[in-house]
Amino acid sequence: MPSPTPLEKKPNPTPTWTRWVWGIYLSLLVTGLGVLFLTAAGGLGEMPSFEDLENPKSNLATEIIASDGQVIGKFYLQNRSYTKFHEISPHVIHALLATEDVRFYKHSGIDLRALVRAVVFMGREGGASTITQQLALNLFNGQRARSKPARILQKVKEWIIAVQLEKRYTKQEILAMYLNTVEFGYNAFGISAASRTYFDKDVHALDVHEASLLVGLLKGITFYSPVRHPDRCINRRNTVIGQMVKYRFLDQEVGDRYSAMPLSLRLRPQSHAAGTATYFREYLRQELSEWIKTQVNPEGEPYNLYRDGLKIYTTLDSRMQSYAEEAVRTQMKSLQTLFDEHWKGQDPWGEFTQILDQGMRRSKRYRRLKDQDWSESAIRRHFNEPTDIRLFTWKGFVDTLMTPMDSIRYAKKFLHTGFMAMDPHNGHIKAWVGGIDMDFSQYDHVNTQAKRQVGSAFKPLVYTVAVDNGFDPCLPIPNQPVTFEAFENWTPKNYDGKIGGSMSMFRGLALSINNIVAYLMKQVGPEPVLELSRKMGITSPMEPYPSLCLGSFDMSVYEMVGAYATYPNQGVWTKPMMITRITDRQGNVLMENFPETKDVLSEETAFVMTKLLQKVVDGGTASRLRYRYNLTGDLAGKTGTTQNNSDGWFIGFHPNLVAGAWVGADDRSVHFRSTSLGGGANTALPIFGLFMQKVYGDSRLGIKPASFKAPDGGISINMDCSGYAYEKAQDEDTWGDAAD
Repeated sequence: MPSPTPLEKKPNPTPTWTRWVWGIYLSLLVTGLGVLFLTAAGGLGEMPSFEDLENPKSNLATEIIASDGQVIGKFYLQNRSYTKFHEISPHVIHALLATEDVRFYKHSGIDLRALVRAVVFMGREGGASTITQQLALNLFNGQRARSKPARILQKVKEWIIAVQLEKRYTKQEILAMYLNTVEFGYNAFGISAASRTYFDKDVHALDVHEASLLVGLLKGITFYSPVRHPDRCINRRNTVIGQMVKYRFLDQEVGDRYSAMPLSLRLRPQSHAAGTATYFREYLRQELSEWIKTQVNPEGEPYNLYRDGLKIYTTLDSRMQSYAEEAVRTQMKSLQTLFDEHWKGQDPWGEFTQILDQGMRRSKRYRRLKDQDWSESAIRRHFNEPTDIRLFTWKGFVDTLMTPMDSIRYAKKFLHTGFMAMDPHNGHIKAWVGGIDMDFSQYDHVNTQAKRQVGSAFKPLVYTVAVDNGFDPCLPIPNQPVTFEAFENWTPKNYDGKIGGSMSMFRGLALSINNIVAYLMKQVGPEPVLELSRKMGITSPMEPYPSLCLGSFDMSVYEMVGAYATYPNQGVWTKPMMITRITDRQGNVLMENFPETKDVLSEETAFVMTKLLQKVVDGGTASRLRYRYNLTGDLAGKTGTTQNNSDGWFIGFHPNLVAGAWVGADDRSVHFRSTSLGGGANTALPIFGLFMQKVYGDSRLGIKPASFKAPDGGISINMDCSGYAYEKAQDEDTWGDAAD
């Protein structure tokens, strides 16, 4: 066989190992592409749709916003609010980038350099997950998978979703979305809730060390908790600050200064029952729960009060609310001390011991034991056995060992209150305090369902009907008992039993003389008084009996404050309102409220009544507003006290603000034994006085001493009683501060 020539040299075959390498590479490439294709198509588990990517869903808290812009509370499953990028402190952004993804602005969702580094060093040189991938996990995958195969598949999904997110959102939007989805502990979801929870400030105001602390928590909210593990938290915070220095977000000197700072927490864990305006928010929640049943979102699904991030814009003023709560706390703490001393060593309910049994049966503990099929005798034994009890005190809650029955006896001695303030011109409720403490007593003493006997605070409505029917406020009215023959000869008496002489309507109302209002009631009749009450927004059950003149029926603080607002509003009743508008998370208006009004009185009648009620403050039962609380300018109002001093009332108004308070115990058999102590002038009026002192002192509110405006057409009704002989004689006496 001839030997081959050089031109016919046999080619060198490809080595077997090279073919294997290429085969494995191509197989992995095809497999990887196949996995990516199947994953993207949903073949290996559900993937977010285009709509989901365009509108990622998360549980967003509904925010309750005061008229001055302050968020006063939230309704939520998770305490989360949506914050836009420009609202976030730059220090938070810098801390996040330096710690989690410094190349964030240089990749498109997947950082290949970081991925290769993580593979080569097996994760020892940092993870490969970008912020966009972490956002994908938070939004669409939820918890990190535990098993390695499941985690690998989850990782692939994150890559695909991350790329899609980068296509649809700007880098700033992705950063904001990420910071709005992460958890920071203490039920704070999102950077806004975290800022408020840990530092009690808005997120835009976070400093370097505060931002670093919050970003540091993302590595482990329990392990680095500033409350449980402050040393670990400081070390982690300083690591974040070090990263910010490393990547030139901070100078070394600045970083060192912030690293030396203490934690400086102002921990304010958020909850539904904590914070300001708790009773208002709970009443609002109940009202909204009904309204929202009739509302659907753009997808045709019902809105959810706890997940859909609605914004409830309310009429409440956070500053006035704070002053109202402070006034209630100051007065009720002092009054409780007085009440305890008054009944020292005695039970204030006397022989009415059944209130303890009623208290037991109404308690949650009793109902729970009943649900567990305990017998009545076993329950009673349990209620008389010592157990761990948490008690409310004006110094805070205390834990003690006490029988449940003794805890009921303890609770029954507490006095409670309800206070509301509103703008008489538009009906906007500015402050609402339904009780002394939401954790102690959830019963709201303001709303329309909380009714108590109103006493003399109702008398102005009788006077109003008389003025509207042409009665001269200066004509002498005999201070003598009046008998209503058609009503079983009912004859009311003055609270002090004194009679004799005559007096004008000014003096009769100022001193709250029963004989004078009874005389007027007999002249005008109960029906017109009842009719006027309805026009002024009082819906509580009442009958056209002459006892109306003494406020014998039960009414709510909400109704009474709304009714009195008719006077400074020139005779126009305006329905009290809580909400101005509601928007969805995008700001679309879902509901908008406008004042609901009704012409009730002429301007002249309203002004005359205002001046009559001003005399109550200037020299009658409410005169301590002048000499004790030093309130100046025109003020008007009326005290009220019921039989046995069970209820104390005061409703007062300024030309631009009306407010009212009720004070009493849960059970009417628990009360002071004297009107000087238990009358509205001593129990309820001080809340108004303290509140108005604070309101006057805050120039931002625009409520300052002012005068009541007379009708443009002038006054035809005589209000100058100085020419009457009986009035001259009585002017020599001091009207004083009568107890009512």
